[in-house]
Amino acid sequence: MAVLVSTTVNGDRAEFACDPAETLLDVLRNRLGLTGVKEGCGTGDCGSCSVILDGRLVCSCLVLGIEAEGRKVETVEGLADGADLHPLQTKFIEHAALQCGVCTPGFLMAAKALLEKNPDPSEEEIRFGLAGNLCRCTGYDKIVRAVQDAAKVMRGA
Repeated sequence: MAVLVSTTVNGDRAEFACDPAETLLDVLRNRLGLTGVKEGCGTGDCGSCSVILDGRLVCSCLVLGIEAEGRKVETVEGLADGADLHPLQTKFIEHAALQCGVCTPGFLMAAKALLEKNPDPSEEEIRFGLAGNLCRCTGYDKIVRAVQDAAKVMRGA
């Protein structure tokens, strides 16, 4: 039996009906058309499905869709402001911190969550903040450098 859920996704009110056992990942992709959220493992080990739920980074494959009721969900689709990319997106491109793109949305959301809490992280803090995300293509140095550079831009440095 489907349950009606009302939430906010990327600043916009959203309603959807979902099965009580349906994951937030599946709801975002299949019901709301937000395909930037990727399924990598389905067990919360890779971070490809990372979203920010009420200010906290979560793996959407481990959260039920009905748990979004009355909450604020942020996905990678909400980073850009129209055609204006978020500094993280710009720096990922400039630093070639992406290849196949499966992990990129999760890394971007993890980096956003990190920089919102710590606008001037050390390299070690960045690596720790991104530790729940796995990449099989780029390695991690380019990603870390992109986050460092984006942090500077976001601080106005």
